[in-house]
Amino acid sequence: MKNTPFEIIRSEAEALLGELIKIRRHIHQYPELSFQEKETSAFISNQLTTLGIEHKTRVAGYGITGLLDSGKPGKTIALRADMDALPILEKTNTEYASKNTGVMHACGHDVHSTCLLGALKILNENKELWQGKVFFLFQPAEEKLPGGASLMIAEGVFNEIRPSAIFGLHVFNPLPVGSAGFRKGMYMASADELYITVKGKGGHGAVPELAIDPVPIAAQIITSLQTLVSRSAKPTIPSVLTIGKVLAEGATNVIPSEVYMEGTFRTLDEKWREEAHEIIRRICHETAASFGATCEARIEKGYPCLVNDNETTREAAEKAGILLGEDQVKELEIRMASEDFAFYSQIIPSCFLRLGTGNPEKGITANVHQDTFDIDEAALAKGAALMASMADIIMN
Repeated sequence: MKNTPFEIIRSEAEALLGELIKIRRHIHQYPELSFQEKETSAFISNQLTTLGIEHKTRVAGYGITGLLDSGKPGKTIALRADMDALPILEKTNTEYASKNTGVMHACGHDVHSTCLLGALKILNENKELWQGKVFFLFQPAEEKLPGGASLMIAEGVFNEIRPSAIFGLHVFNPLPVGSAGFRKGMYMASADELYITVKGKGGHGAVPELAIDPVPIAAQIITSLQTLVSRSAKPTIPSVLTIGKVLAEGATNVIPSEVYMEGTFRTLDEKWREEAHEIIRRICHETAASFGATCEARIEKGYPCLVNDNETTREAAEKAGILLGEDQVKELEIRMASEDFAFYSQIIPSCFLRLGTGNPEKGITANVHQDTFDIDEAALAKGAALMASMADIIMN
């Protein structure tokens, strides 16, 4: 009996595992921060050239795009991977740990790029299995505003090629290797950055009546901001507001003249997001004014909510079930983390899925953005096969 396209894709991906591990470890050892992915981009470009796949470099910085054509009419779908790393000192003690001190692939973008390279190799060498075209994007700067996705869109990567759907995958250690996770509809939150400065009047700690102390004012603002979620947001709309940085450069006997704060606001409703921004500003300004101080509240708008297209996600999960086994396809919960893939989801039917990469038996349980994050590398073959299967597979 002739092997099905999914069986061939799975077999091809497993055969590539050793090669994929080498690629992933190279990228992992030489991580680069957002907007600095020069060598990573060059390495990926060289890999594509070796595969005989035409592509364009220096897109929106160090991004790479290209079009793989099966030679047969069919859908055009897009596959996206990100390339940048994080400013984290790696503590995994692996032989392939980062050689760039203070920079680490702690969010798995090395895995994403490797899986996309593997998928393109499979599709390029097995064009009889699929039809249509695959538009691929190796994207820079996912980790830093304004996000490489927004820049690639602004540069016009979809002006001439408009895919019928776009897919991206992301490592997920809470899911075991060999599995994949999907969620239809709203999946990930928007993310905005808060920069707040309370300005009072400094003075001697022994005579506070002669000063306007910004420290208790800042404390009151922090407390009042929590009512945004508990009293202003609808209970049915997930929202998070966190102040993660507070600087008051005073001393034991010195009242500072100002307090500086940074934080984040996240939600799963774009209309409420805009309303919340106005409430945040009002709380900051009016609270400070009631104590005779002033407050500057700057909100840097970040990534929007990520919405997975229902039909696109259903079809992707169905393919994953054929490829991995139906019992290995999991339904994901809503996440308050954010992703610049959300920009794509605003203009193209999208599916952002999770690749199971965890293995508790091997001690691989650390979450992304931790200095001990790693994956079970067997997931590389699964990820490459998953991405390849998102093409317009010939089913008969």
